[in-house]
Amino acid sequence: MEPTPTLARRLWHAIEPIHAVVYFDPGPTDALRGLGLRGFWMSYFAGRFAPLGAIGPGPAAAMAYGFAPAMVARALPEAWTFASPERIMAARRGAAATALEHHVGGVGGDAAVRELLGLLAPAVSACRYEGRPLAAGWLDVEPGVAPYDALWTAATVLREHRGDGHVLAAVSLGLAGLDATVTHAATGAITRELVQRNRGWTDDNWEQATRRLQARGLLDRDGRLTKTGGALRRQLEETTDRLAAGPVERLGQTGVERAIELATPLSRRLVDCGVVPVPNPVGAPRP
Repeated sequence: MEPTPTLARRLWHAIEPIHAVVYFDPGPTDALRGLGLRGFWMSYFAGRFAPLGAIGPGPAAAMAYGFAPAMVARALPEAWTFASPERIMAARRGAAATALEHHVGGVGGDAAVRELLGLLAPAVSACRYEGRPLAAGWLDVEPGVAPYDALWTAATVLREHRGDGHVLAAVSLGLAGLDATVTHAATGAITRELVQRNRGWTDDNWEQATRRLQARGLLDRDGRLTKTGGALRRQLEETTDRLAAGPVERLGQTGVERAIELATPLSRRLVDCGVVPVPNPVGAPRP
């Protein structure tokens, strides 16, 4: 079951790998280890939530949504004892920009990157940030003047804006974070093995969610989506696209198509050179 390729979805496909270099290139994690943080997941949660200050595991787990709260709690608030959110954020951004330039520098040329930035800036300003704390936090981050720093930051705001909207859409449909994850796996877009391991859920957690979804008539006895479950997933994806439509409305079809045209070679390079894997826990394809 593939969602309709709306302009909002196609834009996400085109820019997600640009942001995701921060997860899959070792440089950003190594930079935070250099500040004293322990391991990938502490670096992940501290780096992602640093614009919001030294928050605790409760608010972070609410925003992370698809992650097991216990997994978040193993990283926060302890991460802030090693370095301040400001230092963590600066180190993460700098390393992400360095990694991005290393892997895609020269693809399309500097003029193409500047043109893409010229389109993403108004796209970012057109987003609505009500009920979207992660996106609003990253919006407040000064993007810097270096082109790959600004590009990574803009892509980050846009993807967190879409992600926050996805959470709003899922919650409105009565889905807990694990419910959304289980139904996502049931679409076939991602495997249980990959997403369960990367989101910190136990087998018991997964089976309880499966039974809960079966009781709602969303999964059948074999854990596959029912007709009702498929309709709910389509509604979830359609609502996510609708809530991410601000940049499309601002840029118009021509502007969005041009942004996709400029971003796609960069993202394809990141996938094709093996930096961003497909499949991945995010569920983002090769654009």
